[in-house]
Amino acid sequence: MGDPRRLRAKYSGPGHPWQKARIDEEKALKKEYGLKNKSEIWKYDSKLKNFAKQAKRLVALTGDQAETEKKQLLERLERLGLIQAGATTEQVLGLSIKDILERRLQTVVCRKGLAKSMKQARQYISHGHITIGGKAIKAPGYIVKTAEENTLMFVEKSALSNPEHPERAVVKKAEPEKEEKKEEKKTKKKTRRKTVKKKTAKKEEKKEAPKKE
Repeated sequence: MGDPRRLRAKYSGPGHPWQKARIDEEKALKKEYGLKNKSEIWKYDSKLKNFAKQAKRLVALTGDQAETEKKQLLERLERLGLIQAGATTEQVLGLSIKDILERRLQTVVCRKGLAKSMKQARQYISHGHITIGGKAIKAPGYIVKTAEENTLMFVEKSALSNPEHPERAVVKKAEPEKEEKKEEKKTKKKTRRKTVKKKTAKKEEKKEAPKKE
């Protein structure tokens, strides 16, 4: 008969499917953070709603149990890098979707300069080139804790661990010096003046030349 359990989604999607403002915002987030699909946005949005729900419930409560739960919630969010030390439960309500997307492994790898783009960071992670604390992580959506950021690096056996690897090396265009730029501008101005003078001289010669009868 199979498994009688009903598998449910661990997140809730949008209430209305055709909201232009929401669709445009999701498209921008999907492009900015190199997400695979919009369901990744909905997953993190559901997490934020759960945090906000806990914070709202704890704000209204008093007593020792409420204080311990508040402390646990704030410490958890601080470990995830979503809030700063000394934040209050009211500040949890002000968290946005970008705050949690910035803590994704894919985003952290790109921000640390280990990848040139979000898409490349996702590729490195899914192919097993990134490690945290000596353990390879293949989930681009893994939430990086603040204590783990310093341990994030390439796998030692990976060819990408070499900073001179062609996929990592960034070729910078050599910019000319300011003096050279000034000299180029001067020469261009001189040539323009000469051409203008030649054109005006030719026009005057044509005017002064006697007309043939």
